[in-house]
Amino acid sequence: MIDSLLEEWAELSTEFKDLEAVNKIYTDKLEELGGFQNNVLKQLTHQKYRLDQVSKSLKDLKKKGGTKEQIEQLENDILKRKIQLEGIEQTLPKKNGIYLRIILGNVNVSILNKEEKFKYKDEYEKFKLVLSIIGFILSLLNLIIIFRPLELSHVFLLVWYYCTLTIRESILKVNGSRIKGWWRLHHFVSTVAAAILLIWPENKAWGLFRHQLMVFSGYISTVQYLQFRYQQGALYRLKALGERHNMDITVEGFHSWMWRGLGFLFPFLFIGYFFQLYNAYTLYQLSFLPSATWHVPVLSAVFFFLFVGNTVTTIMVIPNKIQEKMLLQYNIMSQRLSSQFLINDDTESDSTKQD
Repeated sequence: MIDSLLEEWAELSTEFKDLEAVNKIYTDKLEELGGFQNNVLKQLTHQKYRLDQVSKSLKDLKKKGGTKEQIEQLENDILKRKIQLEGIEQTLPKKNGIYLRIILGNVNVSILNKEEKFKYKDEYEKFKLVLSIIGFILSLLNLIIIFRPLELSHVFLLVWYYCTLTIRESILKVNGSRIKGWWRLHHFVSTVAAAILLIWPENKAWGLFRHQLMVFSGYISTVQYLQFRYQQGALYRLKALGERHNMDITVEGFHSWMWRGLGFLFPFLFIGYFFQLYNAYTLYQLSFLPSATWHVPVLSAVFFFLFVGNTVTTIMVIPNKIQEKMLLQYNIMSQRLSSQFLINDDTESDSTKQD
């Protein structure tokens, strides 16, 4: 018995030596990777500096009057180089913003692998979905049952949810997300609003607004579910478009689906925005009650601020989407005409050969 155990231990010791050797290679590669990253960063900084110098010199040359064609060519080359440098910069770790430095310190949250970036974005959307479902259930329970601990649990969930969103979105921003500044600000303001709701004492004003708040919360959870369906579809199509050749999935199929999804979402979004305006109006009316505390007028102002910001930002998106759709249709028509001409040319060429 002991002989078999000793033999097994000897085999395990041999495997451990192999593990140590592999780990040594792994740690050496990590150090080597850090050296390469620093080297790339230095050269990237140097390229940006030299590019700025060339751009300034080019502006001076334009004022003095130089060869127009050469100047235009150089401008195009500079623009292409800036795009190339941005692509290289995406492969390097980035420093955290002020908010992340306050929350997490200098912990590196950069995701360098493209697949991992998609996975993180996917997890972000799933997180919102799960919390939206829980929020919807709590809203229904609070409409059926009047129980203070249940109300506080629901509002505390909102505080934690929006606070977590701000952190996750800041990480997305570090990793190249082009999320609009307003939507990030919206979640910061929503965190403040939820915190004020949490400390709002149970009085007559709260009792009058409670039912409306739970209906609003349930509706927002429903809209967030619809947004999840849209975002998931867009994310998977974006992933497929990025990982495959452009011809594998047609541009027409991808973008037209996204437009139809947005067209379906817009009415639900605007209903939610006007619900925010209605909340602001109701709270403004409640602020005149003798039992109303400071929470009521402040929340009224916050809901009105959210209504204005959401409405203006979404309205600004619509013309851009219409312009993108028109440009897309023009490109599709051009591609179809080009394809038709190519077919006709091939047919004529074949006919000439037969003759």
